[in-house]
Amino acid sequence: MLAKAKAKYIRMSARKARLVTDLVKGKTVEEANFIFESAGKRACGPIKKVVASAFANLNQNRQEKILAKDVVISAISADDGPMFRRYRAATMGRATPIRHRTSHVYVELDSAVQEKTVKTNKESK
Repeated sequence: MLAKAKAKYIRMSARKARLVTDLVKGKTVEEANFIFESAGKRACGPIKKVVASAFANLNQNRQEKILAKDVVISAISADDGPMFRRYRAATMGRATPIRHRTSHVYVELDSAVQEKTVKTNKESK
């Protein structure tokens, strides 16, 4: 793990966010940015910000700059956050619950060079 970032209390369900996180898991940051631009999902915006934040953390903590094509998203997850519970008026004097779901997104970045060497070692066995 080279760098990590997290975004908490994002106002969307974790299930919808997981659709996007599954697309970019294991990809380079450069490939992930192309996926964020082309996928027509609302979750791409906040998740793109978290990946960009992790990449900025990586470049901030190092002396030399690392390119986006040399960094892989090693771990990314979208977990459930707390729900905002409200009630809405229904027919015949009843009330129906409304649940505003939230999610927490965690991203870890790793070096792509290490990833390639691990794959070649596994193939040789």
